[in-house]
Amino acid sequence: MKKLRRSTLALFLGFLLLSVAPSSMGRFVVEKNSLTVTSPEKIKGTYDSAIGNFGIPQYGGSMAGSVVYPKDNQKGCKEFDESGISFKSKPGALPTIVLLDRGSCFFALKVWNAQKAGASAVLVADDIDENLITMDTPEEDGSSAKYIENITIPSALIEKSFGIKLKDAISGGDMVNVNLDWREAVPHPDDRVEYELWTNSNDECGVKCDMLMEFVKDFKGAAQILEKGGYTQFTPHYITWYCPQAFTLSKQCKSQCINHGRYCAPDPEQDFSTGYDGKDVVIENLRQLCVFKVANETKKPWVWWDYVTDFQIRCPMKEKKYNKECADAVIKSLGLDLKRIEKCMGDPDADSDNPVLKEEQDAQVGKGSRGDVTILPTLVVNNRQYRGKLEKGAVMKAICSGFEETTEPAVCLSSDVETNECLDNNGGCWRDKAANITACKDTFRGRVCECPLVDGVQFKGDGYTTCEASGPGRCKINNGGCWHDARNGHAFSACLDDGHVKCQCPAGFKGDGVKNCDDIDECGEKKACQCPECTCKNTWGSYDCSCSGDLLYIRDHDACISKTASQGGKSAWAAFWVILLGLVLAAAGAYLVYKYRIRSYMDSEIRAIMAQYMPLDSQGEVVNHVNDERA
Repeated sequence: MKKLRRSTLALFLGFLLLSVAPSSMGRFVVEKNSLTVTSPEKIKGTYDSAIGNFGIPQYGGSMAGSVVYPKDNQKGCKEFDESGISFKSKPGALPTIVLLDRGSCFFALKVWNAQKAGASAVLVADDIDENLITMDTPEEDGSSAKYIENITIPSALIEKSFGIKLKDAISGGDMVNVNLDWREAVPHPDDRVEYELWTNSNDECGVKCDMLMEFVKDFKGAAQILEKGGYTQFTPHYITWYCPQAFTLSKQCKSQCINHGRYCAPDPEQDFSTGYDGKDVVIENLRQLCVFKVANETKKPWVWWDYVTDFQIRCPMKEKKYNKECADAVIKSLGLDLKRIEKCMGDPDADSDNPVLKEEQDAQVGKGSRGDVTILPTLVVNNRQYRGKLEKGAVMKAICSGFEETTEPAVCLSSDVETNECLDNNGGCWRDKAANITACKDTFRGRVCECPLVDGVQFKGDGYTTCEASGPGRCKINNGGCWHDARNGHAFSACLDDGHVKCQCPAGFKGDGVKNCDDIDECGEKKACQCPECTCKNTWGSYDCSCSGDLLYIRDHDACISKTASQGGKSAWAAFWVILLGLVLAAAGAYLVYKYRIRSYMDSEIRAIMAQYMPLDSQGEVVNHVNDERA
């Protein structure tokens, strides 16, 4: 019975494999990067190389290195430690790029062995004359999955003829230097990067499915930042196959397909008699497509990432929760319109095309510079298929390389995509160890040497050998690179915070102002404290003068005066203030008397005027001088 089930399964999978081929002639595009030989002169030039589909290609950057062809283990199928071979570069030397021969073991194993021996990159020379192919990972089992996941160096396949040229030059004693360039591996036609991920909702397909699920969870945050900022346009896709028409009524097609064999997926457990069926995967794939479509129509396409990650966590196949009820609960929790999603999905039992899945099948066929999509997962950036490890940092480099230089968003300059070249000898840039300031800056395109901006103070220089603080506030940064010292509670600095890059020893010191400022002997050199009664004592940065007897030293006049004179002066000042105070009081009193007399006179005049019209009962007749007739 088992044999029959397995043979039936193999037969059906064979039909599925045949049905993968699109109706039009498909093609697989090999993604290439530029490889330039800079020496020796006889093979100098640019050659093609096919980027390996594992490891981390330096998208957006380049690598210059020296090519080494090992004398032993030239196919790299054994660990190089067994032969006592190391490819680790010495300090100051170019990175080592190891040349290996194709054959006898997986491409990924060759690269892994070279990486463990210290290689910075690997070139695999083809052993037959053919067009370049993409070095892919083997079908992963437990043993291979671990080392494939840990490959972090880039690799590429080169043509047999080019490999022979490199070997001949190396055997002839020439130093072979090459430059691997990934800067144009991803085109950047405008200020927005468009990328798509061909994925699958099946979480029971082994190591590759686990890797895909882990990537989606890790990349979700960065993807949503890019999408919300309008920097990228993301589109998810799902591969489906169709069942040959002669088998649409078979048990296998009915269990693995929807819409009468038009859209199919392999059985998750590869066992038709147990667990989930392929059509369950197709329906969930369709649901995820409709989640994206509805979210996109509401101007929130990034919600797809939330749904997919939540569905992975809440609805796994292992817990028997991979079903419509669980999916609907996730949709409701995200505030999406469930009815619109169900309407988008349509009827899976209908004997007609599903517009959403039909569009997906059409999209699988390669267009322009992009080849057919036949491998899961597949990432396409600006219509170029991504080659390398499906890991957050590596994918971010590929996406960020799709932006023109200086136009990339801030997330592209985060630690997730840094090349960490500044960790090695500070990247060859200027550095102030005392202030812990460096001109080295890691980016996804590699390190750059630029004088930094620290606490609002801009450093100026070439970034390689010199960087000097300039402008106001520069003295706050390592004292502006000038001399400074402190003793006995007194501090002196040679930095002048006047906007100019200048170091000048303060008063009381002499020197270059940068490395040293020596205390001046004011008593001897400057002849301070020269009055006859004065005694001079030199101090650090200044001097002290004292007078003999009852004399008091006045520094401004460099003279000694008697304390009695000083006291007499104080008495004179006291008398002056007393007299001044008396004058002020007298003036105030006179003013008050004047005000009183004016007020009395005014009152008298007012009463006289009023008496003419309203005689007061309490007073006698008031003589009116105004109406007196003069004889």
